[in-house]
Amino acid sequence: MKELAKQYDPSQVEDRIYQFWLDGGCFHTKADPDKKPYTIVMPPPNVTGQLHMGHAVDNTMQDILIRTKRMQGYAALWVPGTDHASIATEAKVVEAMRAEGLTKEMVGRDGFLERAWAWKTKYGNRIVSQLKKLGSSCDWERERFTMDEGCSEAVKEVFVRLYDKGLIYRGNRMVNWCPHCNTSISDAEVEYEEKDGSFWHLLYPVKETGEMLELATTRPETMLGDTAVAINGDDPRYAHLHGCHVILPLLNKEIPIVCDEHADMTKGTGVVKITPAHDPNDFEVGLRHDLPIVRVFTYDGYMTGAADKAAADALFAAGKNTVNEPHVLDCGKYAGMTTLEARKAILADLKEGGFLKEIEPLKHEVGTCYRCHSTIEPMVSKQWFVKMEPLAKPAIESVEKGDIKFVPERFTKNYMNWMKNTRDWCISRQLWWGHQIPAWYCDDCGETVVAKSAPCTCPKCGGTRLTQDPDTLDTWFSSALWPFSTLGWPNEESEDLKYFYPTNTLVTGYDIIGFWVSRMIFSGLAYTGKAPFDTVCIHGIVRDSQGRKMSKSLGNGIDPLEVIAQYGADALRFMLVDGSTPGNDMRYSEKKVEAARNFANKLWNATRFVLMNLPEDFQPGLPGEEKLDMSDKWVLTKLNQVAGAMSDNLDHYEMGLAAAKINSFIWDVYCDWFIEIAKPRLNSGDAEQADTARRVLVYVLDKALKLLHPFMPFITEELYQALPGSAETIMTQSWPTFDEAHNWADEEEAFEKVMDYIKAVRTMRTEMNVHPAKKTSMIIETADPAPFQSAEVYLAKFAFATDVTFTEKYEGSTDGMVQVSTHAARGFIPMMELIDRDKELARLNKEKAKAEKELAMFENQLNNPKFVERAPAALVEDIRNKHAKSQDKLANIEQSIKALG
Repeated sequence: MKELAKQYDPSQVEDRIYQFWLDGGCFHTKADPDKKPYTIVMPPPNVTGQLHMGHAVDNTMQDILIRTKRMQGYAALWVPGTDHASIATEAKVVEAMRAEGLTKEMVGRDGFLERAWAWKTKYGNRIVSQLKKLGSSCDWERERFTMDEGCSEAVKEVFVRLYDKGLIYRGNRMVNWCPHCNTSISDAEVEYEEKDGSFWHLLYPVKETGEMLELATTRPETMLGDTAVAINGDDPRYAHLHGCHVILPLLNKEIPIVCDEHADMTKGTGVVKITPAHDPNDFEVGLRHDLPIVRVFTYDGYMTGAADKAAADALFAAGKNTVNEPHVLDCGKYAGMTTLEARKAILADLKEGGFLKEIEPLKHEVGTCYRCHSTIEPMVSKQWFVKMEPLAKPAIESVEKGDIKFVPERFTKNYMNWMKNTRDWCISRQLWWGHQIPAWYCDDCGETVVAKSAPCTCPKCGGTRLTQDPDTLDTWFSSALWPFSTLGWPNEESEDLKYFYPTNTLVTGYDIIGFWVSRMIFSGLAYTGKAPFDTVCIHGIVRDSQGRKMSKSLGNGIDPLEVIAQYGADALRFMLVDGSTPGNDMRYSEKKVEAARNFANKLWNATRFVLMNLPEDFQPGLPGEEKLDMSDKWVLTKLNQVAGAMSDNLDHYEMGLAAAKINSFIWDVYCDWFIEIAKPRLNSGDAEQADTARRVLVYVLDKALKLLHPFMPFITEELYQALPGSAETIMTQSWPTFDEAHNWADEEEAFEKVMDYIKAVRTMRTEMNVHPAKKTSMIIETADPAPFQSAEVYLAKFAFATDVTFTEKYEGSTDGMVQVSTHAARGFIPMMELIDRDKELARLNKEKAKAEKELAMFENQLNNPKFVERAPAALVEDIRNKHAKSQDKLANIEQSIKALG
């Protein structure tokens, strides 16, 4: 047997145990026809990332599931990997180059990519090593990267397939543009923040009538790009203006008044300015009325000038413009200003010209970039798009049919809202780091060629001068393929793909249902014909102790690695799941981490006690049932119940409930009660009783460690290996299940009666400040004396009884007696000379009030017809039993109060 240190020190155990697992190949999984597969793919963290609490809870939950399934006999595969994170990684590399006085343009694309790959090699594995510190039991031999050869091949295959089907196209459309990152981003990557702003009420003169049309805008700097003003065709206020024009202030430019449903008669004046190049709704109005599209912002956030206009005009002159290509305005005096500088200057000029009527303060939602938090500028830009409607339909149906389930179910609504309202997906990014778009343009005839590899000649004109599109694909385009690209697709003969796909459970946060979950679902269905997973387990975010979201600006972030260094990974993991519920946010609590650490110490000390009481020749294994006493059957039944309940909890992704159950069993049942109960037998001098106690102690500890292992893997492995007869690793041992042979419900109920009585006596003595050394005789009044008679040794040790008398009805004198009551018994203890009678009455009345409250709660449930009719029959029966016990307990307390006068 392995000797354990006096105190548990995670820093001396966790790294050593993890290396032991790695050296033994414990995490590696192969296709096994004799086993059922269970697969999880890790949501790939960014290579730029550092472990934060979101990663910690996400990967802890995945690890709990994968370790449990592994012990349940599945071929359990957890595929790890990292995401290339186009925007974030490029920003890091550009920042490092800036310190050297270099730009992307100075080193060229090849030079930049060389630096990016070097950066990835140097820093990209940082988060992988941090995930290992957490105890993640991924199959690291299968680690993937979204830009590795296999994943890149899958990306090109998908792009070409979609293009050939007409589901990918290139065109000028409205996109979300980040002036800071200098790239387009998708709708899902826009975060909305409430900000203070204003409605500026402007006046546009009508050319034909001379009247002033009033309209309001939150972005007056866009007015230079107005190409129309819209009214509702049914608005009687403006019926006389159909077919008229307004003069655009400052530019003195004539633009039409158009009738369009976008102008809401119930809002404001019912008049709206139309800027097709800089507003998504205005863009659609422009398409409906064939309006010019005039861009007035540069892509890096300035007002356009003469040079910008000249460049755009040259494209038109060369015939390289396409449908919806925006014209560019020379903004004159405002050219070169930032958009905010231009806003101030334009408002000043509008006021001076009499075109600014009033300013109305407001709070409104402003779109910001999820990476850099800069304000997003809607812009018309030539980009690549995926047609979403044909792809979204089967993805919606798969969830409606139940092929994919969300846990909790309420998040199905989030998914449906996203999928049913999704627009065409902008997939091109103006970046160099990432999957370069597999499209080439013929410099001679302008033909577009989409292929998995570079074409030698143009299929249209035979020219050899072809240039690849410089843009890269949206990072989410590759991560949408993650569940199957990591398993060998597009090689459909891949053994791993055939065996491990579709995967089973996706664990992720609710914040990326639109970003990622939806895209994996439609991608899996479109390219493999199968849903990529059957269950999406949603967890919330980890907030600080005050309930605030952790952020750099608040300075309230908690570094998981610092917590691990102080308390150990097991303590952090257990804190993150204990008491948690699927889909709900949780709060970081250092007190809960300390409690988890204390739980680990309690388990360590309990195991040391058990091992110290084992002889050298000890052989594990339960003795025959005839040798088990009522306490043995009680603890084995409790263990049995916990095993069954935890299995059910984990099947329903109720990890918080499962953690709470094993915590309560180990701490309360095993450590606080059963070990103490076993001590008299260990020291009784009866060899057979001592051996039985040892065997039960070891058996229960072995099973409890296995149930706890998925939650606290390090300490359970260390303690398991110290047990006699243990295998090489706990990870591959069978998961404890409910065993009818170890289910002694009657004996358990009988022993619970004794325990309830002992607890009542101990509570009374504590409240009355009676020293443990003061022992007394006692009389126990009960209709069922057998359990108490079998437990006299426990009554002597734990209820401090010198001798016990049993009776069905006590009719003797109660003078000088203290009374305790449970639902099954009433005790009379001659201790009045040691305590204050008034204090005893106060204690009993306090117990009475508590019992009355409990009884009322059960009565309310049973008097509720809806509960009785709709609740499961077993639950209703359980409440009825508790109600009856509460009645008995209250009656006993009232008798005790009456006896004291």
